[in-house]
Amino acid sequence: MAQLEILIEDARWTQAGLETLAQRACDAVLAALELSQDFEISLMGCDDARICELNGSFRDKPTPTNVLSWPSDERAAPSDGGTPAAPDLGDPELGDIAIAYDTCAREADAQDKPLEHHVTHLIAHGVLHLLGYDHERAQDAALMEGLETQILAKLGIPDPY
Repeated sequence: MAQLEILIEDARWTQAGLETLAQRACDAVLAALELSQDFEISLMGCDDARICELNGSFRDKPTPTNVLSWPSDERAAPSDGGTPAAPDLGDPELGDIAIAYDTCAREADAQDKPLEHHVTHLIAHGVLHLLGYDHERAQDAALMEGLETQILAKLGIPDPY
């Protein structure tokens, strides 16, 4: 089970049920990867202005985005499509995630899907990033997207792709 530390900077996240959605998504990812230890994840629910600031500071892209993640350790697989390194069981901290309400709501509306489904997907996506999964290389993307689809299906959420 994921141990979440949640900071809500935008009150709309409280109404959207961010804490419940986040716990469900994080636990589903850990279960799918058969990680039974209690891992720690920090999550910030913010707005576009804040995520724009973070995206500019950390990625030199001063534009809004839906979700950002900062893994506590480098876990990426060395080869395209390889399985990332397992987290260190002696260090339960996986990292931090920020999610922007405005962008998430806009995307959910544009894709004609429930906000809850989209947010659950994006949090699962962020947790996979914390665990070393990525989508920069083709086979890595296929692996990550396949995992997301399987995880969401177990939660009763349709394939987001």
